[in-house]
Amino acid sequence: MNSSRPRLTFALGLGTLAAPCATFVGGAADAGTTPQCTNADLHATYRHADDAAGHSFGHLVLRNVSDHACHIRGFGGLSYVGDGNGTQIGAAADRDHSTPVRTHVLQPGDRVRSLVDETRAGNVGRHRCRPAAVDGFRVYVPDASVSQFVRHATTGCRNDAVHLISHRAYR
Repeated sequence: MNSSRPRLTFALGLGTLAAPCATFVGGAADAGTTPQCTNADLHATYRHADDAAGHSFGHLVLRNVSDHACHIRGFGGLSYVGDGNGTQIGAAADRDHSTPVRTHVLQPGDRVRSLVDETRAGNVGRHRCRPAAVDGFRVYVPDASVSQFVRHATTGCRNDAVHLISHRAYR
């Protein structure tokens, strides 16, 4: 996480929205008997939740769309993309480690969420930011090498030294 970036420490009433929908796996043996979720097992969506003080908050949601249980743990990858062709806009999301990393078993239809904090590009000087239209997110599920596109129109910064996005571990 970029320590020069201001962080909000209040919850904004998101606690009930961040509640897990998956089953916590008690130990490594449990996760070992259930295959790891792959990109093909999960469908990514984004849901806006709140706005405050130059930030926008929402949840990246992964839903098990397969016909079998699988497990997921930790962070995936997240970045803005644009130009109508999937070009990455700015820096990839920082990982916010304020939530413990846990393993979750997802039955078919179950969901896990990652809280996403977006700093508005307008908070950064125009010259430093180099504003650009964002078409959406590129989302990598944990340990995947293939991404999914999730539509999310906003403004990002072409300067990859500017970190506008952070997200928490899936829960």
